[in-house]
Amino acid sequence: MQAGISVLLSSPDLLARLRGPRLALLGHPASLTATGHHSLDALRAMPGLELVAAFGPQHGMRGDKQDNMIESQDYRDPLHGIPVYSLYGEVRRPTPAMLAAFDVLLVDLQDIGTRIYTFVTTLAYLLEDCARAGKAVWVLDRPNPAGRPVEGTILEPGWESFVGAAPLAMRHGLTFGELARWLAAWLRSERGLAVELEVVPMRGYRIDAAPGHGWPLHELPWVNPSPNASSLNMARCFPGTVLFEGTTLSEGRGTTVALELVGAPDIDCQRLLDRMRRLRPDWLEGALPRPCHFEPTFHKHAGQLCSGLQLHTDLAGYDHHRFRPYRVAALFLKALRQEYPDYPLWRAFPYEYETERLAIDLLAGGTLLRDWVDDPQAVPADLELRLAADEAAWREERAPYLIYD
Repeated sequence: MQAGISVLLSSPDLLARLRGPRLALLGHPASLTATGHHSLDALRAMPGLELVAAFGPQHGMRGDKQDNMIESQDYRDPLHGIPVYSLYGEVRRPTPAMLAAFDVLLVDLQDIGTRIYTFVTTLAYLLEDCARAGKAVWVLDRPNPAGRPVEGTILEPGWESFVGAAPLAMRHGLTFGELARWLAAWLRSERGLAVELEVVPMRGYRIDAAPGHGWPLHELPWVNPSPNASSLNMARCFPGTVLFEGTTLSEGRGTTVALELVGAPDIDCQRLLDRMRRLRPDWLEGALPRPCHFEPTFHKHAGQLCSGLQLHTDLAGYDHHRFRPYRVAALFLKALRQEYPDYPLWRAFPYEYETERLAIDLLAGGTLLRDWVDDPQAVPADLELRLAADEAAWREERAPYLIYD
């Protein structure tokens, strides 16, 4: 399997088209060639290419910032002497001066297949702003480690934010190149913008092949695209576990398995798991939910022993198409509300530059999930109706933009 950057570097015809225009690269720590070289270094070393600038998303070009809402600053690359502009600092969109610096933007970002991952929003913003400025965008495609399955609701109108740039399903099932194709069509339809987009597809990518089911195991090393995206297991769980960022529960930040578990010092997760099994056992299929204990070294409940629930997809019994992490997370929240009716569950704090709306609603793309959790009369079947409808609609919506099926 060859990622888009490796396909580009081995394609004389593609390279010839990039000789002449001024190039910029949007990258991060996982922007690597097949030989382990950073794409920035590899592109600068190619004869005839004029790479004049670079951009870094959240967590920085080199992955320098650990937590959410920790900004990176612009700097000059010490090896190549070119400016590296931060799109998660003073600005989250490129300024006119930044856009004027290049003619073609190369995008080489490893995504993990979930709507709220901010690299998706950064891509959407750049496609829009490059279209307005007459700049071309080339997306060098990479695998989606969460694979093809679709899950979760579609972002509702009016709930756009930095963790929800467009009406995507939570688990969208697209590679970054396919996502760019859909975003370009959406920008044309909704805003009348024509994006000059080129996607460099991967070679030899089989998106449903076991055991990776989206991730080419033993062919591509796992390099954290963001500091807490530390494993394939995390990427598979993330469409559900990310919801816990909007709660008072620990999502495992401050441990070595962030966003693979959830817990708190004042709950009993064995008790919650038992209730989850009574409420909707089929929502727990496909992976192993395991009661555990953990003590975060920083972030929520730092230094306190938490009762937790960890999700495991790294075992022989894992079923990629039956594991539905969004439903697991929703069921956990429902069970907690039933077992601890007065638990202060929803965390009110500034989240991704939003100060008025609750983080859980921004993450879920509307109030539906929170309303369902808090409604004592609502049952899993009620949520299932909405999830099934949105998921079917999204599968139909995304179909024209698939490259690898």
